[in-house]
Amino acid sequence: MLRKIFNDECGVIISAELVLVMTIAVLSMVVGLTEVATAINTELNDVANAFGALNQSYAVTGFGSLTHGKPKGFTAGSGWTDSIDDCDTDTTCDIVQGAVTHGQQTGAPGSAGG
Repeated sequence: MLRKIFNDECGVIISAELVLVMTIAVLSMVVGLTEVATAINTELNDVANAFGALNQSYAVTGFGSLTHGKPKGFTAGSGWTDSIDDCDTDTTCDIVQGAVTHGQQTGAPGSAGG
């Protein structure tokens, strides 16, 4: 019986193939999930840019009331003007480090990258 166990090689190739296939599958899932995370961050950055592009300025006019020519009540107007913030124009607040477009360098300034 012990000789039969030592001579039995059924499943050795299947196990090696399974390890290889599972290794490739795990590496593929890591790469795929990285791309999914980048795509989600890009879309959320687009949503943030859309909210930043909204002009939130408002103005409320005042009104008053007179009784027999005398002021009975009065409310002053109010207003606020939305000015451009740093992140509204999407030039300084990108959270996604995606692919480098044509003409941009990679690496630190002064390095040999590019």
